[in-house]
Amino acid sequence: MRSILIAKPGPLSTIQDRGRYGYRSWGVPQCGAMDSQALRVGNLLVGNSRGAAGIEITMGGFHVEFQCSTHFALTGDLSGALLNGTHIDSWRAHPAKRGDFLVIDNSDTLHTGLRTYLSISGGIEVPEVMNSRSTYLRGEFGGTGGRALRSGDELPLGTPAGPPEDFPAPSACIPSYSPEPVLRVVPGPQDDRISPNGGEVFYSEPYLVTERADRMGIALSGPVIDLPCGADIISDGTCPGAVQVHGNGQPTILGADCQTTGGYIKICVVISTDLPLVAQLVPGSRVRFTQVDLWQAREIYMQNEYLVRNFIH
Repeated sequence: MRSILIAKPGPLSTIQDRGRYGYRSWGVPQCGAMDSQALRVGNLLVGNSRGAAGIEITMGGFHVEFQCSTHFALTGDLSGALLNGTHIDSWRAHPAKRGDFLVIDNSDTLHTGLRTYLSISGGIEVPEVMNSRSTYLRGEFGGTGGRALRSGDELPLGTPAGPPEDFPAPSACIPSYSPEPVLRVVPGPQDDRISPNGGEVFYSEPYLVTERADRMGIALSGPVIDLPCGADIISDGTCPGAVQVHGNGQPTILGADCQTTGGYIKICVVISTDLPLVAQLVPGSRVRFTQVDLWQAREIYMQNEYLVRNFIH
């Protein structure tokens, strides 16, 4: 059987794919990779479909032994990786033989990104739940029984769909990771609930990423956003990237595992092309917001999709 053996999972490693779609009306979150660009490009580098399941590794400390000959790629904002003790580059495919040992060490993660993605030829072939292999930790389903990976887990690999690429990913397909990103957002749907001064503050001042950050949401701390009518609304739909403002006037960016509905106002939504930057935010990072309109967001999305879909020949 083609497989890999988890020696050390690090603080948090889960199986994720493109996400779980079509079940939000049942209260099931989207799930999937927080940094979808990293997983998609990694899959293409090793010959998989863009949505194949890989491993999302949070804060490094991840050790894995290959139980077969295969190819793999590491993507995300990565600070260091060793294959049999030798440094390897991210954002390109590498061969591995049975018995080879891969170590991902994001010991410098406080100064770099938070998440790394391991894509392997054939993908991680655990059972699908609601058309997805993504792990949903709060719901305890998907992935390996709905839990994080543990030492000793042996994960089966699927049959490779195609050959790996022998060149690195083009720089244009790699997100512009930064410890102080400027996130592009589309205003609304409840941006009319903030005062003019509150809007000016939100779009001109930096916000600090707090320790209250996980796959569900990232709480920020900074200047208070003035809400003349308060933060509460009748619950309506949410989505990854939505920026909620709570009664204390502080914003939270919702993540891939966010709730399907919520009763706080959403003053804007981070465009999908910038969600990889959100995925890599670490506590202590600073973030700013800038407005784009819906047509600009669509143009940015289409440009990125063209690059990702066409760099593989």
